[in-house]
Amino acid sequence: MNHGRRLALLGAGGLALGCLLPAGAAEGERRAAPDFDLPARGGGRFALAQHRGEVVMINFWASWCGPCRMEMPLLESIYRKYRPMGFTLAGVNVEPDPRQAEQWLAKTVSVSFPVAYDAESKVSRLYGIAGMPSSVFVDRRGRLRHLHAGYKPGDENVYLDYLRTLIRE
Repeated sequence: MNHGRRLALLGAGGLALGCLLPAGAAEGERRAAPDFDLPARGGGRFALAQHRGEVVMINFWASWCGPCRMEMPLLESIYRKYRPMGFTLAGVNVEPDPRQAEQWLAKTVSVSFPVAYDAESKVSRLYGIAGMPSSVFVDRRGRLRHLHAGYKPGDENVYLDYLRTLIRE
């Protein structure tokens, strides 16, 4: 995919999620994050509703995505540090064949956070995700708070700002 088309898709994804995030968000109004239940690594499941009361970062990723690969160890570090404070991270893999993600994780990086499989892209579409990686932040009440599309070195500091704010609430 050429660079221009990729940027257009990322922009469209941001606009789509922007439609989910309320215009009055600055005044404290928030929309509920769409619930989902997906098969997860190790044969289990990941259901967003089971994490109500926690701050949740949903990271949509793929093993073929260079920026996704780059941020994965950083996400693990964030997860380990903030998990005791009521934070969870769900890595939602969007590849049609979950075995690709499993193989990449087994060979490349060990993560302890839940990894779920959105092989049919239903959850990705539900959240308006069009580019990888994209991260959605959900507060303890299950409300959408932030979308971060893409990843470049240093973006983890933006993630930390979001998390610290949501954890303090």
